[in-house]
Amino acid sequence: MTAWILASATILLGAAAAALLRVARGPEPADRMMGAQLVGTTGVAVVVLLAVDTGDWALLDVAIVLSLLSAFASIAFIKAASSDGQGDPEEDT
Repeated sequence: MTAWILASATILLGAAAAALLRVARGPEPADRMMGAQLVGTTGVAVVVLLAVDTGDWALLDVAIVLSLLSAFASIAFIKAASSDGQGDPEEDT
């Protein structure tokens, strides 16, 4: 069972490496953000797999924090990308 979990984690790390290439190359800011989202998602999956493999359930807290940071990054991207404040809940309408 351990070999399958580690093999899955290795494949996911390969997907994260490909997403990092998309973050580095672009071409559009939205492509870069989608790559960053993929890195966050695969990072959460790898940490969860490592938690299952090692039995260290405190790693699930790390996965939760990583998923929250990924969600906050996408919200920050949307707020920064809109020039007219669209998507900003604090904007007066």
